[in-house]
Amino acid sequence: MMVETVLARSVRLMCAGGLALGMHAAIAQTSDVNNVARVEITGSSIKRIAKEGSLPVQTLTRADIDQSGANNVADLVAQLPSMQGFITSSTSVNGGGNGIQTASIHAIGTQYTLVLLNGRRMAPYGTGSAVNLASIPLSAVERVEILTDGASTLYGSDAIAGVVNFILKKNVQDLTIEGNFDAPQKSGGKSGNLSITKGFGDLETDGYNVLLAYSHDEQKELNSSQREFSKTGARRFTENGKQYATWQTSINSTPANVEVLNSKTDLDEVLNTDLLNKGSCTQPNTFSRGGACRFDYPATVQLLPELKRDSLFASGKLRLNKETTVFSELVLSKFASTARYAPAAQPLTVFSTDPVTGVKTTNQNYIGAYNKSILPLLAGKGINPAELTDALWFYRGADAGGRTDEYRTDAAHFVLGIDSSYAGWDVGASFTHSQNKQTDQALAGYMSGDKFEELVRTGAYNPFVSSTGAAAVLAPAVLHQQLDEIKSKLDVIGAHASREVFDLPGGPASLGVGADFTKQTYQDTPSKIAMGPGPGNPGWTDVEIGGGTGAQALDASRTNWGAFGELLLPIAKNLEATTAVRYDSYSAVDKKNVSYDSNGKASPSGKVGEDVAKATYKLSVRYTPTQQLLLRSSYGTGFKAPTMNNIADPLKNAGSSNSFPCPVKAPDPRAVYCRPGSSEYALLDVGNPATGDGALKAEESKQATLGFRLEPTSMLSFGLDLWDVKLKNQIRTYSQDQLYTKAELNQYIAVYADPIQKSNVLVAVRKPLNLATSHFQGLDWDTTFRAATPIGKASVNWTGTYMLKAEQDVPLVGTEKSIGRFNSYDDVVFRVVSKMVFSLKTSEKLTNSLTVNYRSGYHDKPITEDDQAVRVINADGSIGAVTDLVRDVKSYTTVDYQIKANYIRNLTLTAGIKNLLDQDPPLSVRNSGGGNQVGYDGRYTDPLGRTFYVNASYKF
Repeated sequence: MMVETVLARSVRLMCAGGLALGMHAAIAQTSDVNNVARVEITGSSIKRIAKEGSLPVQTLTRADIDQSGANNVADLVAQLPSMQGFITSSTSVNGGGNGIQTASIHAIGTQYTLVLLNGRRMAPYGTGSAVNLASIPLSAVERVEILTDGASTLYGSDAIAGVVNFILKKNVQDLTIEGNFDAPQKSGGKSGNLSITKGFGDLETDGYNVLLAYSHDEQKELNSSQREFSKTGARRFTENGKQYATWQTSINSTPANVEVLNSKTDLDEVLNTDLLNKGSCTQPNTFSRGGACRFDYPATVQLLPELKRDSLFASGKLRLNKETTVFSELVLSKFASTARYAPAAQPLTVFSTDPVTGVKTTNQNYIGAYNKSILPLLAGKGINPAELTDALWFYRGADAGGRTDEYRTDAAHFVLGIDSSYAGWDVGASFTHSQNKQTDQALAGYMSGDKFEELVRTGAYNPFVSSTGAAAVLAPAVLHQQLDEIKSKLDVIGAHASREVFDLPGGPASLGVGADFTKQTYQDTPSKIAMGPGPGNPGWTDVEIGGGTGAQALDASRTNWGAFGELLLPIAKNLEATTAVRYDSYSAVDKKNVSYDSNGKASPSGKVGEDVAKATYKLSVRYTPTQQLLLRSSYGTGFKAPTMNNIADPLKNAGSSNSFPCPVKAPDPRAVYCRPGSSEYALLDVGNPATGDGALKAEESKQATLGFRLEPTSMLSFGLDLWDVKLKNQIRTYSQDQLYTKAELNQYIAVYADPIQKSNVLVAVRKPLNLATSHFQGLDWDTTFRAATPIGKASVNWTGTYMLKAEQDVPLVGTEKSIGRFNSYDDVVFRVVSKMVFSLKTSEKLTNSLTVNYRSGYHDKPITEDDQAVRVINADGSIGAVTDLVRDVKSYTTVDYQIKANYIRNLTLTAGIKNLLDQDPPLSVRNSGGGNQVGYDGRYTDPLGRTFYVNASYKF
């Protein structure tokens, strides 16, 4: 603990001292430029001698990748200090992740970070440009280049936050077999991978090269019950000398809690047969509170889902002559994330009286079990059953098992291209076809509403009482079927050329030009049970107990084309400027299917949204007043067209909200659907297909960087880059916090006929709008110190990001600052993220390294009594009343150790310990954001604890 405290304090002091340290360039400088081939550098279309350029580009070499200890692309990217706000695997545990893992530069957002494979776009998991990193095989990656300056004129103006370019291995001849195994000290979460790579032919001597690589990796699940800090939703803790407990429990329980009401007399009583007949809550993970048996759902979830991935990479290059090479690439990947969260939590209705029409509706399938089990309890409470207007019940399908989804992504990425030289031009052209199919397969926990109702109607299953053997009884109702299928396809034809065009005092000026055409298609096909009853699914009656019945299909496509030009101007020997311009044009969305609003009104197929086109530009300068000092700066613009999902998404049931007081008040007619106190309400999502003045406009951005690198000696290198990104017309939906707490947004509160509850409920409708203006600003630093010592060659590398601004302004809400605090979208932007690597190479055969990872602390999510998320601990040790709580989450520092040995020819052995000090994630009382884990935030910390790993690689 003392080591952790000293390290964290040192990081804070060094940051506060303002050390001027900067990002490392993509490719190292060389002293003999005449012997260096011209290469392409991420962020430029011009082939040039490799040297540090005018744009900040980080590079992770294969050695850096191996040193990181990461065994998949997502974990590797997550370690970079410049990455914040990405989607992690833990969010798939009922956090909306759906098996997706992403990158996000500088917390600006996944949707603004362009991920490339060998400089080319991949099919996104949605309809924007965000890519599922789980589809990229780490074993085939040679290096990663991260352009932390946005709006690249080469790749597309939508790269507003920057570009992450995964460059795969090439011109390899060896057969290499590599295996890795990770084992946490505590139970759960083991992982391992195996990869085989073989190359044939040398491009330089044989005129061809073929490379084949296969990898298989797995991670076992980690359950909340396997870690002390997450095993309950009622975790006790001390804050400022007072005792509290998190209170993330649920009224949906087993046996069901029944709420009976008389709306005329304000009678509101909760009944549970276990409590009233047996005196206690008898089922696992349940306990008594306020006359109900509450369910401790966090005790039943995963911290990390089970992951499996199989990847095949094949590439080929054939030199036709001295100038011309044809090439092809193929990546096939199958990725599965098996995520389990709590058993089905489902509010249901025995009978209800519509407060507007006065019509009483009874579910005849439930009334028999209700009469048998609940009616006898009413007399003891002095309640006249005939006077009740409503009987609602809150059910937990524990006997059906935890809700388990297998999110699977099958991806294919194919490239065919040619590079050549003609009349002094370096020219190239390529065709890319990239696609993925994502499926959601129900494995356990979800139930067919029709079959469930039949079991209750016939008396085979009574949800209002505890019983043995209930799992076998419910088994016929449990769903084992595909719930959804999404297909995303991208076809791109591109061509580019560059050459020297005229001489300037500093050397020849170079011109790069290019153009590309893209067609994108997207098909979302929910199953009939995910759609449920409605005009789009005529004759269908079944619903998904515990799921999101209320989905609709989407079949859409659109095209876009772009053209760019780039001019490199060596104004003097030590001064170079680059100007670039790009024009992009996106067509309106072609929606091929009919969808329906909440009133059953059809939205026909055809064009929706508007065409969007705009020119963007970038200016950058590189100045080297001395050999030891480099100064650089850039300024550019960008824009991002609305995605097809933004425009064409049909109305969808998006599940339940957090707990809120009713957002509307009488005499508003919607107020009759309010629930007492703070309650969960529903959420609906829908696109914005408007045309004309009401259509979604493109988001626009302005980016700037200013930085330097200083290398006073061969031992020391350091630098700093100040970056600034401003966004306007940003497409967002109002958050649920805003929708349910701001009276000015009541226009988005509606009444919805819930197909599962079979009654009207209040919902918040989230619709994309050009809502926000945002401003992000920060410092990226990198420093390296190398020295020869009596025991070997030592080096220290320290990289990090210091955030200066992360704020968003939304009409009717105001300016929201996110650094070091939760925002209304339940995200956190860290003030400081840094990584320090100490390495000691004692011989050519042995290397030791120690890595210190640091994230600064932040203000936890403020909790109010309405949230019902924290309770006080009474003097007698019992759990007391709900309370407000404002607290801070501590900083998070972990230390990793690695030793690498090459004592046997062609065999490399690596062993290490991640989280050497076994640091638990810091306590957080957040009640939303990310997955269903409680007591910490799985998006920002590692729940595995101290983990041992070993890696072996052998070349034949």
